[in-house]
This record gives sequence, structure tokens and C-alpha cells, in this order.
Amino acid sequence: MKNGRNKAGNQRWKCPSCGASSVRKRADRSKIFTLLRFIDWLLGKNSQADADGTQSGRSFRRRIAWCWELRPKIPFTGVVHDVVEIDGFNLRTGWCILTARSAGNVVAAQWCARESQAAWSELFKRLPEPIVVVCDGGPGMHAALKEHWPNARVQRCLVHLQRNVRKYVTTRSKTVAGKALWGLALKLTRVKTNADAAAWSKLLIEWEGAFLHLTKERSYRKTAAEVPSWVRATQQWWYTHQRLRSGYQAIRRVSDRGHLFTFLDKELTHLKVPSTTNGIEGGTNSPMRLLLLHHRGMTEEHQRRLIEWWLYLHTEHPDPAKVLAEHVAQPPKPARPALSEPDPGPPLYDTGLSAEEGLWLRAGTAGNA
Repeated sequence: MKNGRNKAGNQRWKCPSCGASSVRKRADRSKIFTLLRFIDWLLGKNSQADADGTQSGRSFRRRIAWCWELRPKIPFTGVVHDVVEIDGFNLRTGWCILTARSAGNVVAAQWCARESQAAWSELFKRLPEPIVVVCDGGPGMHAALKEHWPNARVQRCLVHLQRNVRKYVTTRSKTVAGKALWGLALKLTRVKTNADAAAWSKLLIEWEGAFLHLTKERSYRKTAAEVPSWVRATQQWWYTHQRLRSGYQAIRRVSDRGHLFTFLDKELTHLKVPSTTNGIEGGTNSPMRLLLLHHRGMTEEHQRRLIEWWLYLHTEHPDPAKVLAEHVAQPPKPARPALSEPDPGPPLYDTGLSAEEGLWLRAGTAGNA
């Protein structure tokens, strides 16, 4: 029968026959409570001392030490998502996490060293082919899309495209062509309707009519007064306006592929396709970056656990108790054997004192005369 509670607030039970009183302990419930407390600290901004209520947080670290072994994995549900946003997030330790997001939920993730075709392929293998993919055009991404999701429509992030143009022509270009190209890039994010897209395309054609010839001009080593630093030693010619050419090609390449205004397609209106990857940048990458800042000083492995837990808890149906139940505890490491040196045997040549050699320490005054 119930017999009140102890100082910790736990239910106390009493045997009616013998009068013995005890508290039932459940290791499984204690572990899940510890895990939830670990997750609250990991995904918060408090220090370990604040979480423990002490000055050092040693007892908290000791209680949660086993929690670092848990590696939550996003399950493969096989659900077909209409619109999927994909992006990569780089850690300072050299790791990169590729993330796929749909309807505000994380649906897949993949660790890699860099955004390569092989890494993107591993991510795409885990998901059925969607109708539309919203991406920033990272390296290896388009090759992997063509291989695994060949029928998916692609919407290039207009903000990233704008930044790509800015990288080449800058915001303070000294040429008329550069200023006009940057102004054209700025208008990209203002396109909201098909009429806006048509007006923007008309401006691009007008720019090409006025300045396209500049992107084809060449300079030759034998007649050039000055050779740019980026020209190779064996290179005999180069494009005179290389940066202007690169900025223009960044826009023209996306436009030719049909990835510029996919979100305005009448057949996709009901899907509400976003024109940028701001959802995954601000809703996924930015919070992870902030958590790493709050817990700066973590080891590389602990940083990866933090990212994995954040992504898992932002899936559609997260369940930390299930992660704990499926975890197989690692066997304890065997104790290191004591170091023992072999018996060297009788010394033949030694550095110690020997009475036979007359080097033994003597006491008294004998022999001092």
C-alpha cells in the first residue's frame, strides 16, 4: 500500500503484513529521465554547471556520460514528398551534414567530408523521387540529381544565385555593364508572378544586346601591356572581362537549364514551391550554428551528436525513448594489462657500488689516517 513520499518526492510503499517500507526503482525510467535532461541541456544554451546547479557540473557530466553513445537515426518511411529542400552545413572540424527538408520537417541527413556527387547520391537513395527540388546548386549536386531523381523539377535558390553574381561583379562595380548586371541580379528576388518573370527576362535580353560582346573580348599576351596575376604562365590569351563573363554565365547557365522560375509554373501552383532555400537556411542551418556557438569547445564527436539529435528531434515523429530502447550498450573496455619488464638476470656490467671494488660506503674513522 502507498506510504507517502520520501524527501526526493518518490512514492514510498509499505507491506501491510511485515510493515517494511521501500521505494521501487525502475532503471528504465531513470534512464529516460536522464536522457531527456541531457537533450534539454544539449539543445539549450545553459552550461553544464547551470544544468546541474553546481559550480563545476561534474556530477552532471558523470550522469550523462552514457548518453553520448546514443546515435539517433532518421528512419526511412518511404513517404513521397512533393517538394524537398536540400542544403549542406559545414562544421569547422571538417565534417559536412547534407540535409533534406519537406513541409518544415527533416526527412533525411547524410554525413560527408564535402558536398560531392557520391555524398549527395547517398542522401538521394534514402528518399523517393519528389516532384520539385529546391537547392542552391552546390558541387556534385546536379550530377547526383540527374542520376537518382532524373524526373524531378529543380528550382534554383534565387538568393544564392544573386550572391554568385555579387561574388564576380561586386556591389560597387566601376563599369556600366557590371552595374547593370548587378541591378539585374537584385531584381531576381523581386519576381513574384509570371508577368514579373517575363519583364525580368526582357531586361536580360536587353543587357545581352548592349554588353554581351564584352564577355567575348580577348586579350593576348604578346600585345597586352599588363598580364593579370591569375593568368597561367603558359596561357597565351584570356578573356578581357573575365569577372563580368563569369557573373553573366552564372545567370545564363541557370536560365538555360530551366531552373530559374520553376516556382511560377502553373502546374505546380498547388504545391507552393519556394523560390529560395531560406526555409532550410533559417530553419535548420542557423539553429545548428547557434547551438554550436552556445556549446563551443565540444569535441568533434560531441558536435556530431549535437547535430544528430537536433535533426532527429525535428523530424515528423521523434521518439527519444525509442532511440534508447534500440540502443545496444557498448561493452566496457578491458583493463590495460600491467606493464612488466623481463628479468634481466645477473648484472655483468653495472653502475652500482661494489665492495669488491673498494667503492662501498664506509662509516667511522678507519682508514682516514
